[in-house]
Amino acid sequence: MAGDASHGDNAKVMGGFIQALESHPDGITGMLKSFAANGLGDHATALANGETPSVTTDEVKQGLGGTGLIEKAAQHAGVSPQVVEGALATVLPLVMAHFAKSGDGPTAASAGSGGLGDMAQNLIKKFTA
Repeated sequence: MAGDASHGDNAKVMGGFIQALESHPDGITGMLKSFAANGLGDHATALANGETPSVTTDEVKQGLGGTGLIEKAAQHAGVSPQVVEGALATVLPLVMAHFAKSGDGPTAASAGSGGLGDMAQNLIKKFTA
């Protein structure tokens, strides 16, 4: 993908992923639990602490397997699940770093949290600027 195209996809995926998280029963906490349950506990801990570990497409797929978040984000964003997996490898650490730096922590991002929308807008601006 060209740079401009990937930024556009990342922005679409970010919006779709935030929508998927808002409707997910456990929000970001559930996402972190899924990473831990799927053999990526070190990643879950690092992400929860606001660290930005390198996350591969395969790790996104493994970590979110069975949650439906990839498929829901793809549906909301109007892209394929493969595009979501690739974009999340880039944006997921940024999302988690945002919550850690703001002091909201992962539990503040559970379904229905107003902070998700604000955070999504800020991150989308980064990818579309």
